[in-house]
This record gives sequence, structure tokens and C-alpha cells, in this order.
Amino acid sequence: MGRGRLPAALGLACCLLLLGGSGGLASRGAPRGPWEEEQGPVAEGKRWGRARYEAVKKHLGAVGALSKQYWQHLACKVWREGCGEEEESSPRPGWSLPLVGRDYLEILSTWYCSFGKCCETGDCRIVNNITGLEADLNGQLHGQHLAKEVIVRAVQGFLQSPQPQKALVLSFHGWSGTGKNFVARMVASHLFRDGLKSECVRVFISLFHFPHHNYVDSYKAQLKKQISETVQLCKQSLFIFDEAEKLPVGLLDALKPFMARSDKGQVDYRRSIFLFLSNLGGNTINEVALDFWRAGRAREEISMEFLEQRLRLELLEAAENSYARSHLLQENLIDFFVPFLPLEYHHVKLCARDAFLARGLPYTDAALNEVAGMMVFVPKEEKLFSAQGCKSVSQRISYFLP
Repeated sequence: MGRGRLPAALGLACCLLLLGGSGGLASRGAPRGPWEEEQGPVAEGKRWGRARYEAVKKHLGAVGALSKQYWQHLACKVWREGCGEEEESSPRPGWSLPLVGRDYLEILSTWYCSFGKCCETGDCRIVNNITGLEADLNGQLHGQHLAKEVIVRAVQGFLQSPQPQKALVLSFHGWSGTGKNFVARMVASHLFRDGLKSECVRVFISLFHFPHHNYVDSYKAQLKKQISETVQLCKQSLFIFDEAEKLPVGLLDALKPFMARSDKGQVDYRRSIFLFLSNLGGNTINEVALDFWRAGRAREEISMEFLEQRLRLELLEAAENSYARSHLLQENLIDFFVPFLPLEYHHVKLCARDAFLARGLPYTDAALNEVAGMMVFVPKEEKLFSAQGCKSVSQRISYFLP
């Protein structure tokens, strides 16, 4: 429904509310119309006499004036427009929006805003549910104590900053199936009402969206245009780049203006969040986790400071990789490197449990062991880490369906 057609329809609705709602014109106890003062059969015979006409005209004018107040009230609530006019306008003494009318306006504005065009913050597409994000990370992301801590702390700090100096840039690293995509979807769903389907969220998959290196210049123009349009549309935006290590170096460098420190220009990119998902660094992360296991130390003892330093060194040494040669690393545009540790047998069982619960299916510990037993574990001697992480676990429980 376009806004151009709303005033007429809502004006009629407001009139009906006024005429039928309690607290409206009919229930104010105002002086009765002149026709009730007329006496005798002569007055009764002149039903449409001058006095009655003037009274009806007066009442219709009052309805029109109050209907305008309804419209101003709704426009202020829905689009945050005309609020000053609504507050400054001084209605005639004794006039106010009837309670029933206000109730209907609340319902109407709530219904309209359910389409994501308005709300108290100015953009109902944005929810920023950090509490929910933290709860879901704790309950559904298994074996990733570092990722949980860093992501919540980074996102919460960024959103609470009244004037961030730059966009938030997080780089997720680890083997396939360890939860990078899972967390990216979770971040989207807790920051935006429609999750990945939100018009404020853009997902780019390297080999799908940018398959040909010969067309880098065309990709750069398209990418810049999409980012700019999204930022102009939404006061907060999220951009996810999957398989980031496969992005052409020229395309990565084209992102620099959107992530570097800058003063607010014509378009403010400082309220944007960039997530880069990559398998790079997975071997270093796994080696650290294996060393801790061999030393008899719990994986939860692995600190962010210890692992991030090693991870950064590996990324910088991978000179043949476009990700390492880009301005992202060389100019320290990435705020946090988020390591995703390899998953062990009991983590895979937890993933299987979650998959059964998501489908509303009963499960037994034997079933969870059977699902975990279908996975390949490495290294060859220890058979400690799932080579696929939790990827394909949800598909494997199909074997247990009746």
C-alpha cells in the first residue's frame, strides 16, 4: 500500500472511529443540535431546515478537523513526520483524540509497522538482540569458547558506541564445519528482524558471485554500488563474505574505503559490520588444539592472545593468497581474528542432539553415538578431530527416520 493512498482511506476510517467510538463526538455531552430546540409540528415538518443544515455542517466540520488530528497522530507514530506540528497545534478547547480511536490507531500503526517501515528507533528492520545472541551462542555453538567470547564482546561494544570510528570487521577462521557460517547466520538473525533475508544484510559467496577473475573491474563496480545502496537504505548494515580467501585481491582492496577510519561523509559506513569467513589458518588452529590435548591441557585453556598471534602470522606468511596480500591485513583493517577450533567426538554428538531436537524427533545416546561414528576423525593416530566438523550431521539423522 503506497503512502499516497493512505490519507484518504485512513481519513474515512478515522471518521468511522469518531462516529462509532466511545469518547467520540456522540458521547461528549456537548450542547444538543438546534433541531432539538424546535417545537411543534411546523418544526417537525422542516426536517432539512436552515438550522438543521447549519448544525450538520458544523458537526461535519468538527469531524473533519478531528480526523486531521488522527492523521497527524498516525503520521507522527508511523513515519516520525509532523510530530512537531502535532505537538504545537492547539486543538479547540474540549477536543481530544477519543480513547477508542487511540486504541484503533495503535492497532493500525502496529500492523503497518509489521512490514518493517517504521518504529520508535526509526527502522524496525533492526532488533540488535545481544542477549539472545549470547544465549544462542552458549546453547547451540559447541566447542568454541573463544568465538563466543570475542563475537559477543566485539558486536556489543560496537553497537553500544555512540560514534564508532570505523565499521566493525571480523574475520572468522577454521576448518569447514566448525561453525563459521552458523555463527554468521546467528548474528544476522539477532541483529535484524528478517535475518539473512533482511534488505540490510548482503551475503557474497566468492565462487558464486565473483567466479571470473577477468571481470574484477565489473565486480568492483557492482560491489561498491550494492554496499553504498544498502548503507543508504539502512542505518545499520551487515555484509558477509564467504570463502573470503578466494576473493580476487583487487576486489578485497575495493572494500578498503568502506572499512577504513573516516569522518562522516555523504554516506556514513561506520555503522556497518563486515564478516569474512575463511578456511585459512585452520591448520595452525588445529595444531594448537592438538598440542594442548597432547600436553593434557583442556582446550578451554587456549587463550585468544596466544592463538590470535599465531593465526595472524600464518595469514601474513601466505603470500600466494589474495587475502594475505590485500589491504585488509596489511593496513590492519580487521578488528578481530576469530578462531574456530576443531570439533571433537562429544561436540559432534551435541550437534546430532540439536539436529534431532530441531526436527522434534526423539533420540537416544546410542543414536547420537551412531551419528558421530559416521564422521571421519583425524589425525590418523589420535582420531581426535572431526574432519567435517558438524557439517552434514543434520542430513545423517535421516537414517533414523521411520
